[in-house]
Amino acid sequence: MFGAAVRATFVASVFSLPAILLPDTSADTVQMVVLLSLVAALLVFVEYSSEYPSLIEFRDAPPFNRIRFLALFLTVLMLSLIARGQVVPTTLSVSLTALGDAVGHAMDFPFSPVRLMLLLAPDGATPPELDQIRMHAGFSYLTSLLMLLVFVALVRVMDWPLGHGAFNFWVNLPLFDPTAGGDVLRRLKRDSHVNVALGFLLPFLIPAVLKAASVFAVSLSLTDPQTLIWTMSAWAFLPVSLIMRGVALMRIADLIEEKRRRAYAQAELQVA
Repeated sequence: MFGAAVRATFVASVFSLPAILLPDTSADTVQMVVLLSLVAALLVFVEYSSEYPSLIEFRDAPPFNRIRFLALFLTVLMLSLIARGQVVPTTLSVSLTALGDAVGHAMDFPFSPVRLMLLLAPDGATPPELDQIRMHAGFSYLTSLLMLLVFVALVRVMDWPLGHGAFNFWVNLPLFDPTAGGDVLRRLKRDSHVNVALGFLLPFLIPAVLKAASVFAVSLSLTDPQTLIWTMSAWAFLPVSLIMRGVALMRIADLIEEKRRRAYAQAELQVA
């Protein structure tokens, strides 16, 4: 119960960070943020306080979910501090702004994901507004990539998930249906390839989809700080989360394949 409550509090804090840090937040925005924070906290609390999960994968295989949470938390926190620094500058916000500006320009080249996000800028956007979009896009994308590298290093160096005891397949993959048909190993590898491929494509597909949707619906107002923060955070977090899931599924498939190989070898020895 205590661990579930702590996790729920951390998740709620992520959703409330921009509203807390940004000045001049409207009352309607605060009410919406409080509602979303409570819903997210309740979901996490129910999942982690129950014996068997229903939605959250790799619950008992740390630090998979911790790295994903850290990626989102750092992204939202840094972008919120940069946006706050435009109104209430501090030494930290000035340093983050300079770093974000350098990262944004370094990642802004033809056909890059950052360049595609710049295409979502509203017509008539001023150069400072374009700099903010570039800065937020570059910073969020770099943070997510760093968290992905950390997870891949843990898989290769720390032998995840075996470093934390036995891996319970059904508890850590509640959304995987073993009765759907076909070999479990083949399905795991197929899902892994799909997740990794989709994760690589999403940074390019999301700007295209949002640009096409703006023709038929109301476009996103990226000049609004909170909209800009959450748009960039989701754009960078979702693809990396999918790639991490693909890497994790392939790792589980390798463990199952290795266990099968040992079982077959042992059976052959017994027959001989």
